[in-house]
Amino acid sequence: MATAVVTEGLTKDFRAGFWRSRPHRALDGLSLEIPTGGVFGLLGPNGAGKSTTLKILINLLWPSAGRAQVLGRPPGDVDARRRLGFLPEHPTFYDHLTAEELLTYFAGLFGYSPADRRARASRFLDLVGIGADRRRLLRHYSKGMVQRVGIAQALINDPELVILDEPMSGLDPIGRRDVRDLILKLRDEGRTVLFSSHILSDAELLCSRVAILAKGRLVASGALSDLTAAQPGSGDGWEVVAINVPPEVADRLTARVRRATCIAPGRYTFELAPEVRPETLVTDLASAGASVVSLTPVRTTLEDVFMERITR
Repeated sequence: MATAVVTEGLTKDFRAGFWRSRPHRALDGLSLEIPTGGVFGLLGPNGAGKSTTLKILINLLWPSAGRAQVLGRPPGDVDARRRLGFLPEHPTFYDHLTAEELLTYFAGLFGYSPADRRARASRFLDLVGIGADRRRLLRHYSKGMVQRVGIAQALINDPELVILDEPMSGLDPIGRRDVRDLILKLRDEGRTVLFSSHILSDAELLCSRVAILAKGRLVASGALSDLTAAQPGSGDGWEVVAINVPPEVADRLTARVRRATCIAPGRYTFELAPEVRPETLVTDLASAGASVVSLTPVRTTLEDVFMERITR
């Protein structure tokens, strides 16, 4: 399988403190292979080393040890940089320019002709939903609008590899949905998307493969389906949500289920062990005058895997 990014023993130390500085290891021996095509999620809590990893890949930081390759070249190689796009976690642009001027300027850095620069600026601003505001100064943009402009500049050169550091930061629900749709569109076009996030629901919707970092170390990596299948208890049991449940009926059923939770007066969630069939519980609830709202198979989520791995 062709790889877009490879890291071997990637390590990064910083000096922390002022008078008596001491070493702080932000990244500790990270070894990863990210295949070409698809969406790869780099996940972890704040301070896990996600941004440090991405900055090393685009040569904004230099590793203390180990090595990395991006599109078959070392980080910083001019040919590799022509073929990738990058969105930093907190994009900061020239706020005295308009979005259109900014994108035209970035297109010029890649050597496009003046006409092509304007066409690309227009195309990608439309793509991220900034078309109507393209001639407003960036200083008047909201944080979410600046984030959209940042995504547009990451795509201005039609990159093979798109690296996005917390791309959902500052976006409202509509903006997050739009960015998710855009990432899937990039995937369908055959591009490789590598993004960091601590929003696990976004990663679960988008990623085919993920890596989880904690305290600078890789604690899990692989196909999302394999990670959730390998989690103990994966696919175990059922969850039944019911309303109008009399308290005495809830007390009686509690002894037969793995967990019973009162959500609101008369509304309960019952979690069943895998050996307990849900039909019997549903029948008992119905005979007591309760109504079943939902019956859902319990499955392991990315959040379950994430919490289990980072707390080991």
